[in-house]
Amino acid sequence: MTKSSQQDPLHGLTLQVLLTRLVERYGWEELAQHIPINCFSNDPSIASSLKFLRKTPWARQKVEALYLQTQWPAEDN
Repeated sequence: MTKSSQQDPLHGLTLQVLLTRLVERYGWEELAQHIPINCFSNDPSIASSLKFLRKTPWARQKVEALYLQTQWPAEDN
């Protein structure tokens, strides 16, 4: 493993995985409160949100930041 991948906590996680986990954790309504963007509050779906987030770097950064701030349970190995 390279040094840069060890330092990047999002290494190996796709935007779809991040978004899906956040939706499972918070639900669309609470996610829209954390990150107030239309694709989370107006007829939300994973597909439409991914399309928007891939075109909008500032919104993607907010999703990534929320993912990193969220306390996740330890995964069982």
